Amino acid sequence: MDCRKSDYVMIPLIIFITQLQDLRRSTLSVLLSLPSSLIALLLILLLAYNSFYVFCITLPFPAKPPPEPANLSPPKLAGKPLPNWAPPFRSSSSSKIQSSVMYVVKEENAPMFLKSTTHLASLQNPTKSMIPISKFKFQRSKRFRKHKLKLKSIFMETKLPSSQFSTRMREFFTGNSSSNSCKVRFFMTWISSKLFGNRELLAVESVFKSHPNACLVIISNSLDSNKGLQILKPFSDSGFRVMAIAPDFDYLFHNTPAEAWFFGLQKGNVRPGAVSIGQNLSNLLRLALLYKFGGIYLDTDVIVLRSFSELKNVIGAQTIDLQTGNWSRLNNAVLVFDKNHPLLFKFIQEFALTFDGNKWGHNGPYLVSRVVSRVTEKPNLDFNFTVVTPSSFYPVNWSRIRSIFRGPKDEVHSKWLLTKLKHIRSHSFALHLWNSQSRRLKVQKGSIIDHIMSNFTICYNSSSSTTSSLSL
Repeated sequence: MDCRKSDYVMIPLIIFITQLQDLRRSTLSVLLSLPSSLIALLLILLLAYNSFYVFCITLPFPAKPPPEPANLSPPKLAGKPLPNWAPPFRSSSSSKIQSSVMYVVKEENAPMFLKSTTHLASLQNPTKSMIPISKFKFQRSKRFRKHKLKLKSIFMETKLPSSQFSTRMREFFTGNSSSNSCKVRFFMTWISSKLFGNRELLAVESVFKSHPNACLVIISNSLDSNKGLQILKPFSDSGFRVMAIAPDFDYLFHNTPAEAWFFGLQKGNVRPGAVSIGQNLSNLLRLALLYKFGGIYLDTDVIVLRSFSELKNVIGAQTIDLQTGNWSRLNNAVLVFDKNHPLLFKFIQEFALTFDGNKWGHNGPYLVSRVVSRVTEKPNLDFNFTVVTPSSFYPVNWSRIRSIFRGPKDEVHSKWLLTKLKHIRSHSFALHLWNSQSRRLKVQKGSIIDHIMSNFTICYNSSSSTTSSLSL
């Protein structure tokens, strides 16, 4: 009986095993009937899947930081209204507020020489930054060391004692006789180890072209040398009064708010920042020179087009608000002020109190804009100065400076160039070339700059008239 029961149990098991063997044989027969290349492909896919599953690494992406609320309160700016020639501004009422808000954000956050706004997105979003923090810190510290060495070299090269500096300045302005004294005083600064090139020489010649009886003082270590004398010799030989002299910071900053600031800079209590210390010293030197002596300051990339005799205590607007007709930014590339003018003192005071060496323009164009905006809000204070329109000194904005270096493409373009040239000559006292944007540009034949250069001798004659472009 037990034997029969065991048979009944074993029979289903034997049947199941037999079926498995049949399934195995049928599977093998199917596989063997397939091409060998297909079998190899299946094995490769299986291997790839296993490899991906084993070695795959999931990278944790940081969550996007919450956006910071933007400060959209526009600063209060005051200025003189635009003349009648200003073009009207047309926009819908719904877009007026938005456009003004966007303009204010650009003024405060974007450097003026920023080449492309597409760089801002990658810098403002930390999740897209491709620069390691350690590398960024290294680059920043490297810039600080570079500017520190630059500052040290400037102090070491300043070799004139105060008595000698003041004596040379007084004798230069006085001349040999009262009839030979300076009628107009011009100043330039050149905080660079390099010497003047064609562009700077053109700026110097333009001064004497419109002001043959003027005196020009160039504050520079490199030009106060034998090589500097040779470069300026053509002007001296022509009877023009020009002198290069190394700066005496202690003398120029004495009894002004700049004195304490400069002392802190020398002692290391004031950090020069990432912006070139030479640029910031130039921003301060021009203010101190005019406050000490009075006269006209020019950047070395400013071309004088006609006499400044009718200008007195003047600063130029760089841009205007087309909706209100008031200036929106001033510039310090051209300054015309009397000696000890109170606005100059305010400029120097602002420089010393709010100096920031890491923001481009903060101690220059933005500085004069801030101060003038504040003083014009107080009608009881009369500082006796005038803000002239952009056409006076800045007829071509920095973003369009390339257009005046290009020659005519066709008849229509040629007519436009001649019309623009006529407007500049009739409305402008000077033309700022925006050296940071145009220093590498070639002067093409028939361009506006080519026409202006043809009125001068030194730079134009030094260039070949047979080539298609001139160097400037």
